[in-house]
Amino acid sequence: MRLLHGRHLAYCTNIHRGETWAEISRALEQHVLAVRDRVRSLRGLDGPFAIGLRLSAAAARELRDPARLDEFRRWLDRHQCYVFTVNGFPYGQFHGTRVKEQVYAPDWTTQERLDYTQTLFEILAQILPADVEGSVSTVPVSFKAFGRDSAALSQARRHLWTCVESIEGISRRHHRELHLGLEPEPLCTLETSAEAVDFFEQLRADRPGDDRLTKHLGINYDCCHLAIEYESAQDALTRLRHHGLRLSKVHLSNALRVEPTAKAMQALKAFADDTYFHQVIERAPDGTLRRYTDLPDALAPHEQGAPALPSGTEWRIHFHIPLHQKPAGLFQTTADHVAQTLDWLRRHPDAGSHLEMETYTWEVLPSDLKSRSVVDQLALEYAWTFGELAARALA
Repeated sequence: MRLLHGRHLAYCTNIHRGETWAEISRALEQHVLAVRDRVRSLRGLDGPFAIGLRLSAAAARELRDPARLDEFRRWLDRHQCYVFTVNGFPYGQFHGTRVKEQVYAPDWTTQERLDYTQTLFEILAQILPADVEGSVSTVPVSFKAFGRDSAALSQARRHLWTCVESIEGISRRHHRELHLGLEPEPLCTLETSAEAVDFFEQLRADRPGDDRLTKHLGINYDCCHLAIEYESAQDALTRLRHHGLRLSKVHLSNALRVEPTAKAMQALKAFADDTYFHQVIERAPDGTLRRYTDLPDALAPHEQGAPALPSGTEWRIHFHIPLHQKPAGLFQTTADHVAQTLDWLRRHPDAGSHLEMETYTWEVLPSDLKSRSVVDQLALEYAWTFGELAARALA
């Protein structure tokens, strides 16, 4: 939906199953239109409804067909919807199977990632309203455990520069403003705001003075991910801005936060699903950080009799919790980071024009955190978000 200061808000359709274009089309008909109707009733409006579209590589290849793409354009017009952003992070299947580290593959060292991303921009440019910027989000270069050496990372930078050139060409042909956002995530090549800045400095050093980088490549700022790193939104966003990194998109998302007592660890087993990575970053009372690749890795030593952690230890866990949800008892969320992010955006009306709610974990949420239907959950997240935006005069 269109907000003040030229901003747009959507939810990411990666919450719905669908890897082929036929499956995604069914999800659009079944879920997106139902959410649209609920949101319109919340807002008392009937204007165009924004979609944050997720396309797998297979679906993107199908949708690139001119006849199919023209049919989708007509569908958007008929239902008063528009797409301003595409989630180009998961290349392959994202639900109903073990995803884990495969969500980062193929990474930016590969031709496959480059080809896929270029296809997404070709599609987006042809369905994007004329007066709206278009963004695509992507993996944070690679996953550190893949062990990419300096030569591989140089190749990744070359692919990103090729993508920047491609985006510029697509933008010119279709008279659109388009940009790609690398999405920092725990245990990836880019996981902190400082690592993002360092990587962009390397990109700039590869081609000094080429201002296309700032125009067409930036950061997809996921509140969940940066909160897990114990970064403050004020510091992280200001650092990115100070170093000239474009804020391509902002993901409004919550992480799980807990003091890892024995009782809490027992309860955390309900979050240790077999589908997604749930990276854990532990902060000791003295402020030192320890990283675990997945929640079971963090729990395992204590299941095997490791001593209790000192009082005041905190775990932040990469498990997206619905924005409106306040877990009872032992658990908390990083909702304060979302609030800080919105406060920063209020002070910087020229930044962050793309906002996207992303709680893709609906299928694996423990039952006490799951709404009766995915449409119910999304309607509640919109209501929460509208309230937060209105409180800051952003909507």
